[in-house]
Amino acid sequence: MEAEIEVLHPGLFSSIQDFGRRGFQKYGVPFSGAMDRQALKTANLILRNKADAAVLEITQMGPKLKFSATTKIAISGANLSPRINNSEIRNNEVIKINAGDLLSFGKPQLGMRAYLAVVDGFRTEKALESRSWYEGITANEKLEKGMTLKYWSSENEKRETNASVKFDASYLTSKEIRVYPGPEFELLSQTLKTQLLQNKFSIDKNNNRMAVQLSEKLENLLKPIITGPVLPGTVQLTPGGNLIVLMRDCQTTGGYPRVLQLSEHSLNILAQKKTGEEVHFKSGS
Repeated sequence: MEAEIEVLHPGLFSSIQDFGRRGFQKYGVPFSGAMDRQALKTANLILRNKADAAVLEITQMGPKLKFSATTKIAISGANLSPRINNSEIRNNEVIKINAGDLLSFGKPQLGMRAYLAVVDGFRTEKALESRSWYEGITANEKLEKGMTLKYWSSENEKRETNASVKFDASYLTSKEIRVYPGPEFELLSQTLKTQLLQNKFSIDKNNNRMAVQLSEKLENLLKPIITGPVLPGTVQLTPGGNLIVLMRDCQTTGGYPRVLQLSEHSLNILAQKKTGEEVHFKSGS
């Protein structure tokens, strides 16, 4: 039976995400997908969904949602103080939902982004082989008040989904960002190379699904490069000396020197950092 979730309050920025789009970058289409893939996979694993089933990515301040029919949910990633009918629930375990139940969130306790999974995933429309929302590709970019989200409800759920899974939350507090040399890394002076790998950097207020800018500046003596390919995790050094880490919704090409490249795990770590929090790069080679 098709059911729906009514958005009573949208929260700060919540969007449907899966693993994103692959094979369309040559057309200028971003990868998109969940900022923290580890949390997405964990939420789906708890419900025995496919690993890439569509989930709701919730950023810092969560929405208020009303379920029209029974289902089971799981929340992983950041602890945003989730509640069902104003009673506290925990991340990383199966939560049974009844018709009319209200899911809400309170004060962020740990991390930046939480992931809400439902049995069999959210049934939003696919565009270019993905359900991930992105402005200009999908009808929606983020949750809006009054919107509804489709899911499948079954009164006789056959799959046994009572167990919780062990979730290693240490990455939510980790400050270590493992990186590898980017295409222009060897053009840097030894001083700049040392600063990149020894200095601490803090998350600037200019951070979103496209990119995270770091507040501290470096002296940049490099000339602009011919526009080349970039991907999530590419670290660019701007003419003004700012470091910009490209994230899941980033463009597919860029003209700033690509000095570092984050590992997949480090993308998950950075996705959970709030403005002002510190990180430091560590060579993965």
